[in-house]
Amino acid sequence: MFLITFVDVLGFTIVIPLLAFYAEEFGASPFIATTIVSVYALCSLVSTPIIGRLSDQYGRKRLLMISQAGTCLGFLVLGSANALWMVFVGRILDGLTAGNLSIAQAYISDHTAPENRAKAFGVIGIAFGVGFMAGPAMGGALGTYGHHVPFLVAAGCSLVSILCTAFLLPNDPPKDPDAKPVDGGPLPAGRRPGAFDWATYAEYFGRPELRSLYVQFFLFSFAFSCFMSGFALFSEHNPNFGWTSKEVGYLFAYSGFLGILMQGGLLGRMVKKFGEYKITVFGFACATIAYVFVGLSTSVAMLVIAATINTFGHGTLRPAITARITQTVGKHEQGVALGISGSLSSVAMTLAPPSGGTMLDNGWLIPWALIPAVASLIGLVVTLSAKPNLPPTPTGERSG
Repeated sequence: MFLITFVDVLGFTIVIPLLAFYAEEFGASPFIATTIVSVYALCSLVSTPIIGRLSDQYGRKRLLMISQAGTCLGFLVLGSANALWMVFVGRILDGLTAGNLSIAQAYISDHTAPENRAKAFGVIGIAFGVGFMAGPAMGGALGTYGHHVPFLVAAGCSLVSILCTAFLLPNDPPKDPDAKPVDGGPLPAGRRPGAFDWATYAEYFGRPELRSLYVQFFLFSFAFSCFMSGFALFSEHNPNFGWTSKEVGYLFAYSGFLGILMQGGLLGRMVKKFGEYKITVFGFACATIAYVFVGLSTSVAMLVIAATINTFGHGTLRPAITARITQTVGKHEQGVALGISGSLSSVAMTLAPPSGGTMLDNGWLIPWALIPAVASLIGLVVTLSAKPNLPPTPTGERSG
């Protein structure tokens, strides 16, 4: 699963520095270029819950390979595109079969004893971090040979991932006909409710503490999606930089390296010392400062500083808020609770890119950076206004 996840993430992150530049080659405006990200997110919002349920019924391995095949086909369409509509089709194909990571998590949950799951998911987190570091650097470097090349390489990565799944991954265990399903699905993978399962959303958003955490998660995802989808165009159109996919890829790779350091033990020590709530406050504060700093940057050094601060911001927010969500609900509800946060992430990724793209369309570079900054600031306010009653930590227990 480490290898499969790594190759999948590598293929996905190879295209991150390229997509906006690639769309511009076919005459796309900044607004249209950013909506390509939204199209993928919208398709995955609808398809991921369906694919998850099908994997429950027909087996994780089979659906994982179907999902990977869709990703591979999407990259092939992108790499062979000769018109803008083909770029959209490539992302739609990938979005309609999205679910690689969630199925992989469910597979681990099925095959791992409860006491070993945290360690298993930690290994997957490392695979994700290494892929996010190597992929953008590869994409940026390969883009110098033509913007279509990284997409073809990404398709090759997806094909390798399919082969690894087919020949290295054990088959699903036979289902126990007497086993009773647990509400919320296998833990801790998370089962997303359907895109139009309004009753489930209403039930969970009806709880004040959980609603506040979902708002925080949405604002974090919105800010991060706005930044990631528009930064390449920001750096290209900013007269202080004029970057290409190569420079963008290297900066994202640097952020990925810092992310590995965070996952490698620093975050765990911070949580033990300060707790998830204070880490959330810290994360939103860092993100707000970093996004403002990006908008005001006039040199590469300033961008690197902003990327450093931002990595420690968004690198702490997702795990901290996710942990607080799981602590707020019962064990039998954790699957659905985490699934809702996944759906919120897709909604944020649908809405945020065109919001930033509108600013970039008009050449408003600083206002573009202020959108994720304001979203993060609102997240900070929401977090501070919903401070939980934290019991005092007895001396001597922190190190335990």
